[in-house]
Amino acid sequence: MKYSTTYLAAIIAIIFTITACVPSKKYNELLEREKTCAKDLAKYKKMSLDYESLAKDLELKFDLANKELIGLRKDTAELGEQMRLLKRNFGVLKLQSKELENSFNNLKNLSAKETAALQSELKIKNLKLQEKEDALLTLEQELKEKERMLSEREKRVNELEEMLRKKEDGIRALKERVARALKGFEGQGLTVEQKNGRIYVSLEEKLLFTSGSTVVQQEGKKALIELGKVLENEKELEIIVEGHTDADRLSSATSPKNNWELSVLRATSVVEIILANSGVTPKQLMAAGRGEFYPISEVKAKNRRIEVIISPNLNELYDIISKD
Repeated sequence: MKYSTTYLAAIIAIIFTITACVPSKKYNELLEREKTCAKDLAKYKKMSLDYESLAKDLELKFDLANKELIGLRKDTAELGEQMRLLKRNFGVLKLQSKELENSFNNLKNLSAKETAALQSELKIKNLKLQEKEDALLTLEQELKEKERMLSEREKRVNELEEMLRKKEDGIRALKERVARALKGFEGQGLTVEQKNGRIYVSLEEKLLFTSGSTVVQQEGKKALIELGKVLENEKELEIIVEGHTDADRLSSATSPKNNWELSVLRATSVVEIILANSGVTPKQLMAAGRGEFYPISEVKAKNRRIEVIISPNLNELYDIISKD
């Protein structure tokens, strides 16, 4: 945010005048508040990274389960084809064995040497036939085990698909309720959309804050209270409040000192209003700051925003994917 030299000089003079009148006790309280804000900022940054890592881990494991299912189906098809081939060979061998037995009966009157040779040949054929039968039995057992594993995997996949469908339906219905509740704020910098299985409620700075401030204005507070009322009975949701700024840099000796801190403190202010005016639990909420690093428009004003990201709780899906 850019200020003229005269404007900055005036502000510094005012701050100097005010701080000269502030008692030592009030100054110490301001220092303690700044330390607390710094600790909160570090905590919220860590929580943001943890949740992003967990979401990526869940997506990776779900993809691995799908790949394993595809591999098992392919293996089962190949084993079935092998079993059918072995059965066909088995029938041919049985027929050949029968023919040899007939030949043996027809040649009983031949010499002992010829009879011994035929018996040896028949024994070899029988041994080979037994080996084929043993291999076929082993293959049948392997096939049954593969079919059992495939059945279990399919059951898990069906459970996942059903749970995903229900969560998607729930998110869609919730999005409609949120949109209805916030309809009165249309045209004031508020949008509601659903994508990637989540609901994104975007509130521009003009609705919530004055320039550089972390205090929510009255009209913005009304919108947040309405949003909290819609969400307070949805105990299985996870709600991330993200603060965003434009790329203009802050230059202030007091808090907020930079865009990172401004975005986090604004997100924290929004979280506090939702908690104070609804039944949403603190465990469902997370405040995070993105600074200026996730712009959505070339228009600076649109990048100065708060995004409330509403997601279904994926713990049940994670438990199903983790079963081995």
